[in-house]
Amino acid sequence: MSTADQPRPVTAASLDDMGAAGIRHGFFTRDGGVSEGIYRGLNVGLGSNDDPEKVRENRRRVSAWFGQPLDRLATAHQIHSPDVVVVGADYDGSRPQADAQVTASPGVILGVLTADCGPILFADPHNRVVGAAHAGWKGALGGVLENTIDAMVALGADRNRIHATLGPSISQANYEVGPEFVDRFLAADKRYEAFFTPSAKPGHAMFDLPGLTVMRLSEAGVKADSIGLCTYAAPEAFFSYRRTTHAGEPDYGRQISAIAIKED
Repeated sequence: MSTADQPRPVTAASLDDMGAAGIRHGFFTRDGGVSEGIYRGLNVGLGSNDDPEKVRENRRRVSAWFGQPLDRLATAHQIHSPDVVVVGADYDGSRPQADAQVTASPGVILGVLTADCGPILFADPHNRVVGAAHAGWKGALGGVLENTIDAMVALGADRNRIHATLGPSISQANYEVGPEFVDRFLAADKRYEAFFTPSAKPGHAMFDLPGLTVMRLSEAGVKADSIGLCTYAAPEAFFSYRRTTHAGEPDYGRQISAIAIKED
């Protein structure tokens, strides 16, 4: 595989600092994959209608970037739930229905797939526990972020040492929602009004999912930040469900964000 064919993920400075602790991460873009057409690039979505062999090759390339074979890449069957699973050294390639995974086992790559929803990577470098969560509006409101942190603590992480970074997701400028959506959030917490601004369409609003995500992470007691990249606004770099819908395309790819503890 030439350098041009290799994935080139975006990384976060806060998580890059954990390299000395043996933790590696990447928010992967469309670069470095073999898929074609509307799936062009590094489509890792097993649920897409892309050629399964090309998806498999793309996933193998992600695993190779971490220095691991494909069977060490753990991704779940995501269902917009608050559910978290623990992945051990005996990972068998299964895809449980869940939206977050945590591990303290070196050599296991935790990955989450997104196409507008928020991918959040978590790490406690001192205790060497990592996590990865998929949080759209339903997951964020339902508690998947807090549940991921709790699961890491149960594995030996220290909440005060956990750092969480939100990767590429849809920005407020491109996320218009209806009044019933706003009502749902305000019924949960009146403070969430701060994450909505009026849109050009009467009765509608623009929703700040990244802002909500970072706030909930911070209130859960961890250090939190965002890399500030919008999936909708960057078609050459990222897949976007909403952009695909607006364009009338029949399907869309998924990018992956992943984290692993290096083996000694």
